[in-house]
Amino acid sequence: MPESYRPPLRKDDKEARTSSQSVSSNTAVSDLRVQHLLDQKDGALHTVRPQQTLHEAVELLRVHRIGALIVTDANGALVGILSERDIVRKLADAPGKTLPHKVEDVMTRAVETCTADESLVTVLKRMTNGRFRHMPVVEGGTLSGLVTIGDVVHFRLTQLEEEALQIKQLIVG
Repeated sequence: MPESYRPPLRKDDKEARTSSQSVSSNTAVSDLRVQHLLDQKDGALHTVRPQQTLHEAVELLRVHRIGALIVTDANGALVGILSERDIVRKLADAPGKTLPHKVEDVMTRAVETCTADESLVTVLKRMTNGRFRHMPVVEGGTLSGLVTIGDVVHFRLTQLEEEALQIKQLIVG
């Protein structure tokens, strides 16, 4: 072997080494806030008044293809939430006589809310533990949005698809 030959050594690598995972990449999901999700929604809030009938509420649910309505007073303040589940319970209690009832007779009054700054993971855990699928977002006493389990799942799936694409691009080049 000639004396001028020397096999490459690790110290010869001048490029900085990178790693596929880091503390920041592994905890990025837990850093996501409700506001990130709200920024991607259309911002439409579908509301109903407590004095309206369930028939009117059911029509709104059907027309907008949603599973819950936020119940607000004349000033727009949150006073409850009316979900499909609330209506089904009333249907079981008063079969054939449900639609004439008022929203205020059926709505959930003790509404769990969150803020736009809350972690999406925390909100999802609260929804899962409480067994409800809709959570109004309230900022300074004002209703600013609605988060659903479907929104969170869709948001996360979109992120995972983007991450998978980035990984493919890194592999392919």
